Amino acid sequence: MITVDDVREFVADFPRSYEVVVRGRIKFRVGQIVWLAFSRDEAVMGFAFPKEERHMLVETEPDKFMLPGQSDMRFNWVLARMDALEVEEMREYVLDAWRMVVPKKVWTAFSEAPVGGAAGPPPGPRSDS
Repeated sequence: MITVDDVREFVADFPRSYEVVVRGRIKFRVGQIVWLAFSRDEAVMGFAFPKEERHMLVETEPDKFMLPGQSDMRFNWVLARMDALEVEEMREYVLDAWRMVVPKKVWTAFSEAPVGGAAGPPPGPRSDS
């Protein structure tokens, strides 16, 4: 199980990302784009995810992932139950979500920057659509 603090710690150094609280909900933005958000009770995490892949994700693991509300279906967005995610899994999805909203040169530089003597998060597959 992960917590908002686990996620907050992981994204603390992501370039261009900042935290806001909107109507009692914690959200992370790049510019005005919300790429990561939590329910008021912090039980559900929403994150940027390709629209064309989300049905497969939800169908594959329905007890872990769910579709957003009807009003959010037009966005690249999916929801995850916090109590069902492991830390490494959260890191993968959160990193990919951030990479969807920043320019390639930003995430490439971040991935290659030394962090504590080691390379930052490894680059992974990403669609530039």
